[in-house]
Amino acid sequence: MSADSDPNQQNPDADEFEQALSEVERSLEALKERYTQVQRDQQRQAQLQHRREQIRQSPRQIRNQPTLKAELRQIKEQLDTIELNLESRLFSWSAFKEPFWQAVRFGGLGIAIGWLLKSCAG
Repeated sequence: MSADSDPNQQNPDADEFEQALSEVERSLEALKERYTQVQRDQQRQAQLQHRREQIRQSPRQIRNQPTLKAELRQIKEQLDTIELNLESRLFSWSAFKEPFWQAVRFGGLGIAIGWLLKSCAG
């Protein structure tokens, strides 16, 4: 029997494909988790902003109570944290999208010019 017909011997390309597929699945799962977290953060942010407005619209003597002042401080800290989390999650692709496509565009243009010059010279 030849080595090609042995079912126990794995094809290196198949192993590489399975490894790449596993990596893509992990990346997709991580992306799903980040998306879910962003949705939760946005919902929590809206709730906190609503509560903050409720407190701010309350009468002055009620608003100046120490418990409400502490709650406002806590809401502000939570909103700052959520905003930072949302920005860091959205920063990753949006910050690199434009430079990425410019590199693809001009890199492709450079290759085309190189081929054109090579064909003219040769």
